[in-house]
Amino acid sequence: MKSNCDNGRRRGLKPWRELGWPRRTLRVLWMAVAGLWLLTLLQVMLGSFLLPPVTPLMVQRFNQQLFSKERPVHFERDYVRLRDISPRLVTAVVYSEDGLFMYHHGFDVKQMKTAYRENQRGRRMRGGSTISQQTAKNAFLPHSRTMLRKAAEAHYTMLIEAIWGKRRIMEVYLNVIEFGDGIYGAEAASQHYFGHSAATLTAAEAAQLAATLPSPLKRNPATKTPYFRRQSQIIRQRMNWGAVDIDMPKEQRKSKYKKQESLWDFVKWYLGKR
Repeated sequence: MKSNCDNGRRRGLKPWRELGWPRRTLRVLWMAVAGLWLLTLLQVMLGSFLLPPVTPLMVQRFNQQLFSKERPVHFERDYVRLRDISPRLVTAVVYSEDGLFMYHHGFDVKQMKTAYRENQRGRRMRGGSTISQQTAKNAFLPHSRTMLRKAAEAHYTMLIEAIWGKRRIMEVYLNVIEFGDGIYGAEAASQHYFGHSAATLTAAEAAQLAATLPSPLKRNPATKTPYFRRQSQIIRQRMNWGAVDIDMPKEQRKSKYKKQESLWDFVKWYLGKR
């Protein structure tokens, strides 16, 4: 019996006291990685039915306002369900930010490849962020330009695509996205700029809010520059292509776009370029 127990111990993890420092270090690192993965999984699972009281971006903006003489402390946020947001805004943000939102697996790989090629040629840095990536970034991560943050964003993006689905991703996106300095979510933005709820947004108003998203601290419906008007009009024209069906079944999505590349396809492509 003792021999069987000893064999079982040898086959399993060795006790901590029997490990040397290199193996202790590896075990600590492995446990830390596993713990972080489980924590992010728990966050995303809770996010499938709860919205965060505050997000890292909200904290960042509050601190920036607090220590800036030119920016008053301002905070507006009012979470609502997607059914209480006009479908026109869903259509506007998809045509403005991520035309393949309903069909990709979280990443627009074709756009990522294009951005990589242009950046390699020394052209203006372009992003390839989808609505799913923006949701992951805004809901869970501080805004920064580091590889670690981008890696974390990719991890969260894969989790929310697998666990939440498109409808929940859009609902969280339209509730946490920034529409101005201290203005978060479609309901707060609609009340602030137009004086009514997000449920009653017109097509023109939805286009204006969508035009705000690429640079919400510089663009908004309160300061309609010629450039802002042009962008709003472009989005408004695209909306005539047809409304986005946020509840489109997967089978219907596949029939339109049978094969969308995944993040792993981009990684293999990228490594082939090195």
